[in-house]
Amino acid sequence: MSLANLKSEFLLDPNVTYLNFGSFGACPAPVFAQYQLWQKELEYNAVQFITVTGPKYLQQAREALGQYIHADPSDVVFVTNPSYAVNIIAKSMVLQEGDEILTTNLEYGACDRAWQYYCQKAKATYIQQPIPLPIQSNAQFLQHFLAGVTKRTKLIFLSHITSATALILPIAEVIAYAKQKGILVCIDGAHAPGQIDLDIINLQADYYTGACHKWMLAPKGCSFLYAHKAVQHTLDPLVISWGYNAIAPSASQFLDYHQMQGTRDFSAFLTISAAINYMQINNWAARRAEAVELVLHNAPQFFTLLQSTPLAPLTKAYIGQMISIPISTTEPEVLKALLYTKYKIEVPIMPHNGHTYLRYSIQAFNSQQDIDTLYEALVQIIAETELITTM
Repeated sequence: MSLANLKSEFLLDPNVTYLNFGSFGACPAPVFAQYQLWQKELEYNAVQFITVTGPKYLQQAREALGQYIHADPSDVVFVTNPSYAVNIIAKSMVLQEGDEILTTNLEYGACDRAWQYYCQKAKATYIQQPIPLPIQSNAQFLQHFLAGVTKRTKLIFLSHITSATALILPIAEVIAYAKQKGILVCIDGAHAPGQIDLDIINLQADYYTGACHKWMLAPKGCSFLYAHKAVQHTLDPLVISWGYNAIAPSASQFLDYHQMQGTRDFSAFLTISAAINYMQINNWAARRAEAVELVLHNAPQFFTLLQSTPLAPLTKAYIGQMISIPISTTEPEVLKALLYTKYKIEVPIMPHNGHTYLRYSIQAFNSQQDIDTLYEALVQIIAETELITTM
């Protein structure tokens, strides 16, 4: 039996078909209300909030998050977004000329830029190992990716779920291989928390960053960085502030360095418990399963319409609550704008590695009607314009 739609509980424009949860997510009204309460408490007595009660609230939020993602709360610190976390790691890496950071050619552009910047400064090399698409199997992926490992590989950087291509990658196998070789691993899990189950401790990555403001329903600017205790001491703060040589240090230099960063509104971090509670009372496991089924059920018709091939087997091993479909267009920005202005559909059209992808995301507030709206718009665009080319 289908669960009741929750669209009325989200603060989204009701006139827009929102199929782009993967980019910025959306916050339910009850969670957003809690966010505003934290902000009001901050304004009511900023001194007490920032210096006395706030750190206690942050501890509670870390404990809730740690339980949700199965990580020790002392190994997790809040950051505004995964790009911030990746910058902490990349800037802190002690790289020498000739060292290599290994990744795929499927990664998020902002993170690519961070690694390229710091590798260039150190005269190290950022290796974007080509991954043939479609991915046929985990074994095929691992064969192509791990072929990029050399004696100079210092760290592997890999998405848990890719952005442009929306593929779940076999990170557990990569981490296990890296452990055998003594190579550090950093996982970009921006799309993972809330979309798939996480067990950070069992994954055994050295570093893991995830966004809570995407699939976990938190307000914008709420993400986390996990670092294994063995590597926490290597991470310098991006902002040198009161946490460095703290007058009253906590039990963790990791938290002091990356949490105590001067005056800022960290209210978004404190909504974690509210977001988790919202998912629990709304049977999120069942809703998530429904969303995945909706993604997979509708995917074949889009591949047929756009005359393209799936980027991986259409199974839950590779596909979660979003899917990317290759689309042939020479004007992706014009097509995206048309879908929004004429059809009121918010969906990304993303160029990546010489290809262009239409990626639709399905959350609890989406319905079959939303997907039908997108499909019918594409049919009309193909019939009436030359923006989409088919054979």
